[in-house]
Amino acid sequence: MSDAPPSFNPSPSAPKLRLPALACDAHVHVFGPQRVFPFAANRPFTPADAPKETLFALHAALGIGRCVIVQSSCHGFDNTVVADAIAAKSGAYCGVALLPTTVDDAELQRLDALGFRGVRFNFMHHLGTAAPIADVIALGDRLARMGWHLQIHFDSTRIADLVPWLERCAVPVVIDHMGRVDASLGLDQPAFRQLRDLLHKRKFWVKVSGVDRVSRRPPPHEDAIPFARTLVTEFGDRTLWGTDWPHPNPAAGIPDDGVLVDLLGEIAPAESQRHALLVDNPRRLYGFPIALRSP
Repeated sequence: MSDAPPSFNPSPSAPKLRLPALACDAHVHVFGPQRVFPFAANRPFTPADAPKETLFALHAALGIGRCVIVQSSCHGFDNTVVADAIAAKSGAYCGVALLPTTVDDAELQRLDALGFRGVRFNFMHHLGTAAPIADVIALGDRLARMGWHLQIHFDSTRIADLVPWLERCAVPVVIDHMGRVDASLGLDQPAFRQLRDLLHKRKFWVKVSGVDRVSRRPPPHEDAIPFARTLVTEFGDRTLWGTDWPHPNPAAGIPDDGVLVDLLGEIAPAESQRHALLVDNPRRLYGFPIALRSP
């Protein structure tokens, strides 16, 4: 077991905001337990265990009924830990895999049967060497046959280089954590303008998650709220929300997941906005309830 301290709050506050039935947390991870699901030898970081049972208990406390588990780079290309968590929830949870661009179709079909619906690629320096973007876009042709999507995690300084490639993608593209913009640079910063321009093309989606990663202020990260609210207001049918539990590599302290839920009252003030963000949009993109099959 790693001696790394947990990156999640073991006792999050009870949210005041009541979420709609079947609300979806569209961005979480699970780590270990390492005695069952070992970390990859070439992992870029080593977290403390954050197993599915802890995640399930958190969701029960927050009023969350559906979830998207994103494979973490600490587990590499072995997506077993995510598949195990999906199987325990009988169609209420699905997965986004980490895979090499050379993955064969048989493996894609196997993961599809297990409840995976997309592939994530990281373009963040702290998560290791990125796959060539040309190869990522080429994989999109095969993902299209599966009905999958592409999920992209990048530093905001890379958006100008990536946009021309992403526009060629054959499948829907989900942008993580509001494009990791820097909230201190304001709503009119070039990276946020480029993100909004990209979202005018209807194959693009964005997660209004990671407020603590966008913020440059201490909790509750008020400087990040206008960015999330702008995206929900302008692109309300293609926004998704997630806690980012268990908050790997936290830059601004460990978030309180109950507070993150309550921030939805500012991010999506109208009940209709929250229903779209938490229920309707995830159902359309991921296909809830997920049909699990024997691979």
